[in-house]
Amino acid sequence: MSGKPSGKPKGEQHHIGLLNGFAAYGMWGLVPLFWPLLKPASAAEILAHRMVWSLAFVAVALLVIRRWAWAGELLRQPRKLGLVTIAAAFITVNWGVYIWAVNSGHVVEASLGYFINPLVTIAMGVLLLKERLRPVQWAAVGVGLAAVIVLAVGYGRPPWISLCLAFSFATYGLVKKKVNLGGIESLAAETAIQFLPALAYLLWLGAHGKATFALEGVGHATLLASTGIVTALPLVCFGAAAIRVPLSTLGLLQYLAPVFQFLLGIFYFHESMPPARWAGFALVWLALVLLTTDAWRTARRGRSAAAAAALPQERTQAGRPNPVDTVEA
Repeated sequence: MSGKPSGKPKGEQHHIGLLNGFAAYGMWGLVPLFWPLLKPASAAEILAHRMVWSLAFVAVALLVIRRWAWAGELLRQPRKLGLVTIAAAFITVNWGVYIWAVNSGHVVEASLGYFINPLVTIAMGVLLLKERLRPVQWAAVGVGLAAVIVLAVGYGRPPWISLCLAFSFATYGLVKKKVNLGGIESLAAETAIQFLPALAYLLWLGAHGKATFALEGVGHATLLASTGIVTALPLVCFGAAAIRVPLSTLGLLQYLAPVFQFLLGIFYFHESMPPARWAGFALVWLALVLLTTDAWRTARRGRSAAAAAALPQERTQAGRPNPVDTVEA
């Protein structure tokens, strides 16, 4: 379910893309079920294993598809390599906080981080890239800010987990956009940077008798090793979806993951949702509705404008004499 589109019909390609998109965001949405299986390993140990085994999984994948040319090019570009290092640092924070949040009983608050991530991305675009927002986008950001205030009152503190996840992932996305590497290549480069510190930490844990990998049996060790698959497989599916379906569709699919996480937090992990928290989430969802509706309308206007611009050109070409007909006449 990956790779470049083949010669299949466009409708079938779109269908395959949608299936991959649902698979990617579905796996990301259900991943809170996986991290508790790795206890009694700490969040730090799980994170280190995730880095080590992700590199191993991706390295095997790159060997199979024989895609290594990008690595030499990256090493010859110090600025790009520096950006990959920054991206690796931010995704390390994101992964670590998320694993800790899930295994500490904060699944709902973690899901909020990915609900507000689009709003944070827009805010960063204004502050860092000097982008101009449309009125509806300003309204969405304002409603999102009000949601954070309401949630801070409800929690008795700012929703630090949500904010940390949202800002770390938004910054990671911003840096990745500048690096412009494919999904598998990007993950390989980032985990290669993470690998040595992660391996050193795991060896330190082992030397002090604190590594659960060797102490909790084969099943536990296998689950820790499978963190590489859990990390890379959704990314492969996402890459397959991204080249087959419009960005507007992917933009809608991205909400599947936090929706699944939110539902798991309430119905599976039985986390409490007092009225203030419901009010905060309702405001976040209102902001996302505004944002998504505005993006959808803008995309439709863009397609209509492109079609209108192409029509006179087609008419002009249709009115020209066919060179073949002229010669034959």
